[in-house]
Amino acid sequence: MNISGSETPQGETDRTLLDFSRHLRIERSLAAHTVRNYLSDIGQFMEFWNYRRPGHSLGELTYQDLRAFLAERHRLNCKTSIARKLAALRTFCKFLTRQGLLSHNIAALTPTPKLEARLPKFLTIDEVFHLLEQTWGQTVLAVRDRAILELFYSGGLRVAELVGLNLDNLDLPQHLAKVRGKGGKERLVIIGRQALQTLNSYLLVRRELITPDSPVSGREAVFLNYRGGRLTSRSVARLVEKWAIKAGLGQPLSPHGLRHTFATHLLEGKADLRAVQELLGHAQLSTTQKYLHVNLDYLMEVYDKAHPRK
Repeated sequence: MNISGSETPQGETDRTLLDFSRHLRIERSLAAHTVRNYLSDIGQFMEFWNYRRPGHSLGELTYQDLRAFLAERHRLNCKTSIARKLAALRTFCKFLTRQGLLSHNIAALTPTPKLEARLPKFLTIDEVFHLLEQTWGQTVLAVRDRAILELFYSGGLRVAELVGLNLDNLDLPQHLAKVRGKGGKERLVIIGRQALQTLNSYLLVRRELITPDSPVSGREAVFLNYRGGRLTSRSVARLVEKWAIKAGLGQPLSPHGLRHTFATHLLEGKADLRAVQELLGHAQLSTTQKYLHVNLDYLMEVYDKAHPRK
């Protein structure tokens, strides 16, 4: 099936993938790393499909092709990775349907692998304090890292939101920062008193990271690397892990783990679930509900205080 006379199947594929990328970035307003992940997953599928059915056009994709690809990936990847690839394929096939290349979304028929329900890991209050104590230091990088950890715990930011912060996003007199979350949606993050102090301390020495060779494009970023460029999500994940190891927490810690900790401590402090939803920037309340951990001591305390026939 060739939609443009002289266009080859490969030419059609290349053009469609370019249009799909534009669709994700502009129409869906997805974050850059999400677009990269989607295109990477679709690229893996196209490589598999071109080997399986060379010379065929996108309009000849079948449900069986998708199942064969997922079966192959099952031998190599965990269920979480397969679930992500299936999500990418569903989006891609929906796009192909809109473009008139497929009669219907063949990926919609493919069941999502059942994932094990895992409670997110979080730190106790004592562990948070112990973690933050490790970062006391006079070097600019130590001051920066402490500000990052404090901001994660104070505001519940996603790592992409933190590394995307620019200086003009900060309203320090109002204890606020404007971040761009999933889907390009903006929200205000509250900066607590302790986090504000450490952030101010970092901003006083931040200029020491900027050199004549620093990239101009990164100079508006709040958090800089040692070369004066914008910190990446991967670099932030590494520094969080480094301080967790130094603190001897005995478990891996990620930026998302600090976000979990932020939400958990708010809920254990009797915060309203919908208020926590707003603070986290969740579109759906059901997403926030996963932070209601089975903390038996806390649940027993609530039960004893609230139930009329305890």
